[in-house]
Amino acid sequence: MDLFDQLPLLLDPIPDFHTAGLPSGAEPELWLSEHPAPAKDLLRGFLHAGAQTLRAPTWCANRFCLPNCDISELNRQLVQIAREAAGPNKPVGGIIGPSGLFVPPHGSSDFDDIYEGYREQIRALEKSGVDFLLLDGLHALSDLRAALLAARTTGLPVITLISVDSDGHTMTDGSLLPDLITLQAMGADAVGLSCPATTELAEQFQLAQRHAAVPFAVRLESGGLSPKALSEAAIPFLKSGVRILGCGIGVGPDHIAALSKVIKKFGPPELPEEPDCDAASIESEAFFLGDDIILSEPIGCTSSLADDLIDLDDEQVTAALVNVTELDDAVLLGAAGGMTRLPIAVHADSPTVLDAALRYFQGRLIVDSNCQIEREILEPLAAKYGAIIY
Repeated sequence: MDLFDQLPLLLDPIPDFHTAGLPSGAEPELWLSEHPAPAKDLLRGFLHAGAQTLRAPTWCANRFCLPNCDISELNRQLVQIAREAAGPNKPVGGIIGPSGLFVPPHGSSDFDDIYEGYREQIRALEKSGVDFLLLDGLHALSDLRAALLAARTTGLPVITLISVDSDGHTMTDGSLLPDLITLQAMGADAVGLSCPATTELAEQFQLAQRHAAVPFAVRLESGGLSPKALSEAAIPFLKSGVRILGCGIGVGPDHIAALSKVIKKFGPPELPEEPDCDAASIESEAFFLGDDIILSEPIGCTSSLADDLIDLDDEQVTAALVNVTELDDAVLLGAAGGMTRLPIAVHADSPTVLDAALRYFQGRLIVDSNCQIEREILEPLAAKYGAIIY
């Protein structure tokens, strides 16, 4: 089943399971696993109204939220609910929510721990037979990258949605364009936002269109809008290139029916033949590269790395070259790399060290090919993380 042959695609909304009997204060995923019948009825209502998919209610069915549960069995039960509601002809997705953890400099959590938490749930979703994965409402690029790396160990299509406020920023100062540059290079099949339904945020998609190599997706927060008002609010997003459309909690079948009428007026995505995505990035900024990159003198990974990167703003270079010689250097680069106002190139002579540098850096790096790593090792390593070899 090729999900992206069906674009434009109307996703089912995030259900309010309180309307199906979920008690106040109960863990939705645990309650649903024990009360599947009302959940199925609610999900079927969205399909009958025009939704083209059902997502299993697995948003918090992970080790981050439910550390004492059998994650594999819980995801199996929740996917079964959606599968039985969907019937044989509708795709069923697994929804993956935020970890609630932040890596340096925004927090003290370990990136590998976040990855392992996502990998456990994604393995369970794959085993349960979902047709696609939706990374929804994630607040930081570290979450998105960790979940996407885990998701790419499967062969499933992956839609990534970045949670932003009304100004278009994440909790860690990310935004659509730099995250698009990073995530599509890492193999995301669609990239977009979980956001309020405002014209200003629709304009972010319009500005990013010529840089998109993959379709745009959005989950609109309804904010109490009527079905007619929500469908009208969706139009600027669709005109800006969005072709995978969903909405948040508080939306009923009438909203889905109204959105279904609107989305049918739009055709498949019109991606640029040669998207302008030759760019490096940090979480808050994309750096589009010219024909020639002028590298700085090599910078060592020391406690002053952030200051050294800032100081390069005064030099006649177009990229910072950082030497990464050991695993601790990779951790330092990950914590300090967001301080630069230049794209960063890394030089490493060890595949293990380079892997760590690419893994812990929250953005898209340039890799210095003038190193002692053989090309047949260097190329797949850079491709895994979406890095640019120079």
